[in-house]
Amino acid sequence: MPFGRPGQKFSVPENDEKVMASWEKFLGGSEFGSDALRRLVDDSWRRCLSNSVDPQRAQAPPPMRDDSLHSLRDGCSELLEASQPVMASARELLAETGTVMVLTDGAGVILNLEGDPRLRDAAADIHLLSGASWSELACGTNAIGTAIEVGQPIQIHSAEHYCSGIKLWSCSANVIRDPCDGTILGVIDVSGLSDTFNRHSLALVVATAGRIENRLAQQEMDFRLRLLDHCMDRLAGSSSEGVIVFDRRGRAVKANGAATDALIDLRRQRDDAPGSELSRLRLNWRKEAELPDELPSWMRREWLEPMVKDGERLGILLRLPARRATPSRTAGRDTSPAVEREAGQGAFARIVGDAPSLRQAVGRARQLAKSRAPVLLLGETGVGKDVFAQCLHAAGAGKDGAFVALNCGGFSRELLTSELFGYVEGAFTGARRGGMVGKIEAADGGTLFLDEIGEMPKDLQPHFLRVLESGEVYRIGETRPRKVNFRLVAATNRDLRSEVEAGRFRMDLFYRVAVTSIAIPALRERASDVSLLAAHLMGELAERGGLTPRALSPRAIEALQAYAWPGNVRELRNVIEGMLLTAEGEELTEADIPDEIRTPAGAAIVLPAGTPAPPEPQLGLTGMENAERLALLQAMQAHKGNLTAVARDLGIAKSTVYAKLRRFGLEGIIGETRRFQI
Repeated sequence: MPFGRPGQKFSVPENDEKVMASWEKFLGGSEFGSDALRRLVDDSWRRCLSNSVDPQRAQAPPPMRDDSLHSLRDGCSELLEASQPVMASARELLAETGTVMVLTDGAGVILNLEGDPRLRDAAADIHLLSGASWSELACGTNAIGTAIEVGQPIQIHSAEHYCSGIKLWSCSANVIRDPCDGTILGVIDVSGLSDTFNRHSLALVVATAGRIENRLAQQEMDFRLRLLDHCMDRLAGSSSEGVIVFDRRGRAVKANGAATDALIDLRRQRDDAPGSELSRLRLNWRKEAELPDELPSWMRREWLEPMVKDGERLGILLRLPARRATPSRTAGRDTSPAVEREAGQGAFARIVGDAPSLRQAVGRARQLAKSRAPVLLLGETGVGKDVFAQCLHAAGAGKDGAFVALNCGGFSRELLTSELFGYVEGAFTGARRGGMVGKIEAADGGTLFLDEIGEMPKDLQPHFLRVLESGEVYRIGETRPRKVNFRLVAATNRDLRSEVEAGRFRMDLFYRVAVTSIAIPALRERASDVSLLAAHLMGELAERGGLTPRALSPRAIEALQAYAWPGNVRELRNVIEGMLLTAEGEELTEADIPDEIRTPAGAAIVLPAGTPAPPEPQLGLTGMENAERLALLQAMQAHKGNLTAVARDLGIAKSTVYAKLRRFGLEGIIGETRRFQI
């Protein structure tokens, strides 16, 4: 059984002799126990033993040949590009430290290393060289290979290494994960001889891996925007064909309105078709191939069109045949409630509910859809502001144009500027070749939907106001304006008038975006619609997941109607989906409803005794947001209001801590927490 200490996170140089004694006992076949040995090191040694790693190995296996290394680097080109500025800065940063920074692929093969040139000979002695493998299987316990095994930051010092020839070294490493699916793409490592040991090396590799992952995410975003820009005409066209865009990884990233109908029609014809759930669609093909070698049985090769621009493959376009007309149930017309609702409401048929407050909002939206005046949608999180925005677009004069959505609260100030305005080639470091079309320009002729507009940084607001007033947009780094004509629909769950009074939102922009407004009622204000919504969501989710829809018992409906629904329709949708997936009976009963939904609304969050009472919970928070709020409160209390420590504990930036405190209305507890702990 393992004897390591589970709570010990860092290497402790003063324990080297004890660790070395433990290693000798371990290799001698005797069980051992030592407070000096960490659990993760003990686990790694045991993996090495079971895999027959030679503990007397003096170095890593010889590096691969140059041609093989060249091919490997080609396959890791995006990782190398994202890490290039980091590795370049390591030359100067580590030049006099006696350490090197190492970048490997996901298997632990070194792609590049930079740092103190004085370490070159010592590194060559143990094959710490480009093309050499430093996996656990090749080199035993070491920061690179063990970080890959455990998937987290790790520091291995001196005697903690499994192989004797590496015990003169100290190294710290962290994995680099794919921002899309979380798989391990590589490792960043800082290594030096044992006398260079520094606990801060672990913080350095954690921060460096984060920088590389952020650059990879930006690369992926830029690549996807180029793909969507290239496919914009096909997506926005008026054809009755369903169009789905797949990115270079084979993931469905965008579809037009006809795609869902076409997939549903295919599902009726073939059981193996995916139905309306676009997230289930995936294509797999070799990097060098133009189209996938193998396709799902329901898909035809002639429906696929490779998207190539400037010789670079961006993705694949799937064209689905137009949906067939569904035969009517009677000799006349289909008189089902859904069809009657669609016939009576047109583009607004997607909005489900008969409560007077909702019908009033829909009626106002239907009237405003006829004009191109800006509309401000007001309502709590999850009430369906995005659905209203899409309905306004579909019923408006610009319905044949693009519907372009952007959440102003989901980006940093710099990224939001790029997303909104676009940029020209060379506008700033990292700008992609050919520049980028911004969301404002992409919405020309259609609708621009800005969600959480109250989160837009104040210094960015006058630039956006100028676009609204002049009908012209300048890409970043450009001196010539571009004419744009779009319908603006904005949304917020904040009181923008209060934001104006507090100086966080410009008054002139407020009056420009709030020419007209629509207040969307919270779900708790229209409890009579809960049963109708639940039935609608049940049918939609069952069809999407290929499941049999089930009825809700009267007691279950009563329980759902009694709940306050702070997350509104979005939360109800999640609850219905969870019940549908986990319940076993033919009818969903009160027992199938999650416990937290049956708990009386407004229950207080309980903190440890003596903790200062936090402000009352805000309305409109989802269950996940309430959990996030509680974690933030507990971290504030645990770290005595030290925001730097809170940010480190939660794994987020300090600026994000400030933003979340404002988001959850907790700014006032900073001083209270600090005073309480003094």
